Amino acid sequence: MTLKPQEAAIATVLPGRVVAYQVSEVRPQVTGIVQKRVFTEGAEVKEGELLYQIDPVQYQAALESAEAAVLKAQANLALVRLTAERKTQLLRTNAASQQDVDSAVASLKQGEADLKSAEASRDTAAIALDRTKVVAPISGRIGKSAITAGALVTASQANALTTIQQLDPVYVDLDQATSEMDRIRGEVAGGQLKRPAGGVEIELVLEDGKTYPQKGKFGFTDSSVNETTGSVSTRAILANPDRRLLPGMYVRARVTAGVDPKAILIPQRAVSRNPRGEAVAMFIDKDGKVEQRVLKVAQAIGPNWLIDDGAKEGDRVILDGLQKAKPGMVAKTVDVAIDPKTGLTKTPGKEANAAGAPTTGKD
Repeated sequence: MTLKPQEAAIATVLPGRVVAYQVSEVRPQVTGIVQKRVFTEGAEVKEGELLYQIDPVQYQAALESAEAAVLKAQANLALVRLTAERKTQLLRTNAASQQDVDSAVASLKQGEADLKSAEASRDTAAIALDRTKVVAPISGRIGKSAITAGALVTASQANALTTIQQLDPVYVDLDQATSEMDRIRGEVAGGQLKRPAGGVEIELVLEDGKTYPQKGKFGFTDSSVNETTGSVSTRAILANPDRRLLPGMYVRARVTAGVDPKAILIPQRAVSRNPRGEAVAMFIDKDGKVEQRVLKVAQAIGPNWLIDDGAKEGDRVILDGLQKAKPGMVAKTVDVAIDPKTGLTKTPGKEANAAGAPTTGKD
């Protein structure tokens, strides 16, 4: 196979954890006895849906008392308003003193203030009564209940009654080494890598090794470095319609950082390891002889290795007949076309390989 530069998406694999998109710990805002729990543990709930009912009797009574206070303040205001109007008219005929008028006007303002205070107390009582219905603050999957009917709860208590987590979409928090991030930035700035046209793509590999079907989008990179690990946190967003991704799950993310327009790729079946663990491959030199080269492999891209050093455009690498190819021997070669998706020869049929042995193209 004669090596030619080709465009290849350069990806890096980062470890990460799944994080809920939104988390809400449900706590009571009033004190009382829980009459009933309405929801089913582990079910999906909607924002505003009733979760618990706290005994509302005392709050209903407080509201009625506050409403009565409003009526009383309204009646008193009507009386002082009439008195103030009457005193003002009498002042015009010198039948009342200025002091009487001032006192009446002051009483009128006091009555207006008393009415506003009573209305505020009524609204506060109405809010307290409404809060005896503990509702879901967000939509999502609800967890187990920490209390049962008959339990006493207090306003703003430390222990949550239950927790709701929004699981579609979800966040995935990834950790990337600062050295790796700087290298990618340098390659993009130097023109060696191009940013993907559709933006940075993120593909998850689950704990069982399977690839998650939904692809994610890049969210943001944290503005600080973790002093312990020397890494930067990056957040991705992924759709989770089937709820396969759960908070706390460990995943690996394949992040497409850029596109190398002049990548040198060699099928993995042509690369082996020498006793020192170095990647090596067999090539045909300009004299038609077999030579072995040490390669600097960057990463796997599909069935191919991305080569950083050791191979260049125009080099001829041996794919088949490697068991018979020895360095220094003269080889008769047949060029083959390779399927970039499988790394196998495209055209089936018997051909002479680099070492003179037949090949079917199926390897």
